[in-house]
Amino acid sequence: MMHDLVPLHHLAAGRTAEVVHLGGHPDHVRRLEEIGLRHGTTVEMLQKGSPCIVRLAASKVCFRQNEAFDVLVRPRRVV
Repeated sequence: MMHDLVPLHHLAAGRTAEVVHLGGHPDHVRRLEEIGLRHGTTVEMLQKGSPCIVRLAASKVCFRQNEAFDVLVRPRRVV
C-alpha cells in the first residue's frame, strides 16, 4: 500500500525500513542502485536530518535531502 510509505529522510533514527521506490533523474537513480540502494533493500536510519546517515548492508551511507532523487520506504513494524 502506498499510504504507509514515507520519504527516506523522514524515517526516525533507529528505525529500519524497506526501500519501495527510487525516483528522480535516471542518472541519480542508477547511482543509488550502484551503491546498493534499490527496491527491496533494508535500510536503518542512524542519523535523521540533512544529511541523514543510513546503514545499508555493512556500509554507512550519507544522503543530503535533495530534489534530484526521491527514495520512499516502508517502515518496519516495531515489535
